[in-house]
Formats: sequence, C-alpha cells, structure tokens
Amino acid sequence: MPRRAPPPQGRTVWAGGPRAGLVLPACGPAAAQSPKLSPEERAAICAEAEPRLKDWLAEHPIAEGTVVVATWKEVFCPETVTVKAGQKLLFVNVEKRTSHSVWFKADGRAESQRFFPDETVEQPVDLDEGEHDFICGPHPWMRGKVIVEGAKK
Repeated sequence: MPRRAPPPQGRTVWAGGPRAGLVLPACGPAAAQSPKLSPEERAAICAEAEPRLKDWLAEHPIAEGTVVVATWKEVFCPETVTVKAGQKLLFVNVEKRTSHSVWFKADGRAESQRFFPDETVEQPVDLDEGEHDFICGPHPWMRGKVIVEGAKK
C-alpha cells in the first residue's frame, strides 16, 4: 500500500468514511472555497478574473455567439449566464494551478472531464428552456446557473 505524505500546514484531512484522505484547505488564500461569499466578494473575484480571461481570449479566438464563463479562485465568472438554445458555453480555466469540471448534475448530465489552467470545456446548449444549475465536481461549493431561452420545454 503506498504511503501518503502528511498534509501541508493549514490543511485538514478527513480520516475515515467516504471522504477518507480528502484534503481540504483550512484557511488562507482558499477563502473563495466558502459557499458564503458575499455578492461583493464574488464580484471582486470576478473582476480579478477579467484581465486574465481577456488575455486568454486574445490568444484563443472563439466562435461568434459563444458564451464564455471563466473559473478563478474557485468561482465561476459570471455565476449566471443567459444563453439561447443552440449557442455554446465555453468554460475557461484561468486559475494558476487548480483543475475544475462542469457538472449539470440536477439535469442528470455526466460530469465533464477536468480542465486544467489554460484549458477549456465546451458545453453545447441542448438543455430545456429555463434555469439550470451547475457545479464543479471537485469543488462542489463552486456553483453557477445557465438560463436557457428559446428551447423547447
């Protein structure tokens, strides 16, 4: 059985049960992990993500009509987007080290593959009209919403 290194300082390891070995940050810059961020804190995080996303988009042209959502400090930016049926959603990881996924779990969709810094996940908008929540599989406190217009109910 492989030996596990002790967790880094300031981290918590769950010792038993279904989350055995899961390492969670206890404090510090990972404050964005808190599901209780205020709207102002989330807006500030997304404002930090804007120049990173702008730089990424300058190097990676995207198709017209594609709606882009960035990930930064474990927040989806923007958290809510409105799209038309048939458009594409492009999730761009502008983090420095963290991988993410996109999961429309409540819609019964499979979780996307993880996407790492400077990588993307594309989601065609083939969802029914209305609101659809999504999460990041490895960071379930990361939540977002897509409002689909013009699709069949």
